[in-house]
Amino acid sequence: MERLRYRFITGPDDAEFCRRISALLGEGYVLHGSPALTYDGERVIAGQALILPSDAD
Repeated sequence: MERLRYRFITGPDDAEFCRRISALLGEGYVLHGSPALTYDGERVIAGQALILPSDAD
């Protein structure tokens, strides 16, 4: 299965979100830009873009 070159991961700002980002970093993705944070009235929601570098970059 072909991996996506761009991913935007969102979810509650908790340990599971950090594990998801860490797993993608372990697969070769790199962070792209700063994280985004918002509050939905109950909890903080985080978002982080990641890119998969190519040999052409």
